[in-house]
Amino acid sequence: MKQFYQDFLSPESVSRLSRLDLIARLVVEGYITGLHKSPYHGFSAEFAEHRQYMAGDSLRYLDWKVYGRTDRMYIKRFEEETNLKSHIILDVSGSMGFQGSGAMTKLRYGSVLAAALAFLMIKQRDSVGLVTFSDKMKSYVPPRSVQSQLKEILKVLSSAEPSGVTITGDILHTLAERIPVRGLVVLISDLIVEPCELIHCLKHFRHNGHEVLVFHVLDPKELNLDYSAETRFTDMETGRQLTTQPWHIRETYLSMMKERLSSLVHQMHDISVDYAKFTTDVPFDRALSEYLAKRKKLY
Repeated sequence: MKQFYQDFLSPESVSRLSRLDLIARLVVEGYITGLHKSPYHGFSAEFAEHRQYMAGDSLRYLDWKVYGRTDRMYIKRFEEETNLKSHIILDVSGSMGFQGSGAMTKLRYGSVLAAALAFLMIKQRDSVGLVTFSDKMKSYVPPRSVQSQLKEILKVLSSAEPSGVTITGDILHTLAERIPVRGLVVLISDLIVEPCELIHCLKHFRHNGHEVLVFHVLDPKELNLDYSAETRFTDMETGRQLTTQPWHIRETYLSMMKERLSSLVHQMHDISVDYAKFTTDVPFDRALSEYLAKRKKLY
């Protein structure tokens, strides 16, 4: 049974399923069953209500049953301690519709990430909302922690279609002002935008006290430009085309890509934004681990 769930951490396995609600549950349960350091073998509300014991903690709240089963010390936490407001911001622009050698498009991969994160957050009794955008804000679901919230989020994600150009400036600045309570902002995008514009937006969130986690989603072909024949490339946002022999430009392309990614990493680090890069063939558990690591820093 454990292997059954963990199989669905693979994008290739997930690509054979259509129902996003089922995918979200299987991805999260697959992840939880693989948490060998966790005292839990399944998913329950308790998962959100414990943290590891740290020096100075009162033994009054130590969970002795967990200690007896695992020989690890965990402190009970209460709902008011763990509640976190999160906003998942998903890029649904035209470029997110690209699929090269990955098992799914960037948008589908990002939608599965968003669905799994929402599933996990609500199970942890956190509040989660969703924003989708391209050249304008396409949808806004305010954060809530009730179970019915997941259905609303999955409805939006299931109907998302790639279209329009990526414009982050006005949209993210407006959103930064619209979110009144400090919390966690998770941006899922291929980041095909001007880096200075993106960093300026992220600074706005940080200035307002929000923690920010960026999931940079790319297709493997975008990283390696592994084409063996003359190819016509089409900009999926503007429609512009270029026909070329990729092996002639590959070295320059890879150098520019490496420089761009390195610059993004350093600029985000400078403003205390957590950044993680994924290609659409990377198992989904890595993203969930990045989220939980970020969440742990908040408490």
